[in-house]
Amino acid sequence: MQQFARWHIWLGWLVGFPILMWTVTGLYMAARPIEEVRGDQLRAERSVIDPAAVSFPSTLGEPIREARLVSLPSGPVWVITSAQGSVWRYSADGSAALPPVVKDEAGRIADTAYAGKAAREAVTYFPPGEAPNDARSKAAVWQATYADGTHVYIDDATGEVLALRTPQWRLYDVMWGLHIMDLQTRENAHHPILIIFAALSVFGAMLGCTLLFRRRKARVKA
Repeated sequence: MQQFARWHIWLGWLVGFPILMWTVTGLYMAARPIEEVRGDQLRAERSVIDPAAVSFPSTLGEPIREARLVSLPSGPVWVITSAQGSVWRYSADGSAALPPVVKDEAGRIADTAYAGKAAREAVTYFPPGEAPNDARSKAAVWQATYADGTHVYIDDATGEVLALRTPQWRLYDVMWGLHIMDLQTRENAHHPILIIFAALSVFGAMLGCTLLFRRRKARVKA
């Protein structure tokens, strides 16, 4: 029994901090309304697309894998993905190919997507693979930054709004990364460190319950 008690003490020191971290981060995430974290109150409603003004492009020149109709401030556009993975934009009536998004257009798209009252401070371009972590995108993106700390991310190729991130979302994201012990991608909850510490925590709890039961039993006999 004394040996088990020593193991329990050492396990307590080993898993004490992870358990405290899981509890604190879990409490924070449970206490914050998820709608506020996502910034739902800052998202503008999407405009309705008139089907009568839409016509599919007829001069693509190669097989396509996907075609989507996207609503932008300047009007709806076709986003076409070829079988080889190339992405093009076409006007909604299918008459003209559109160039990639430029800085001014990215700012207008962000202003349309953002329903808050803060002023836009900057629009920044990030090449493929260099977008900030909260964009969750490997593609080239535009980041529109607002005075209240909100970031709106726009896809450079399509003009679509990829994400709207608030300061609350970024703090929540850090808490989530700590909770699953993955601060790099904050997506993988299936990795050895988390599994090992969780297993040790379960073993420590079971060992503690066993020691408590044996001690109570010994007191009753005494």
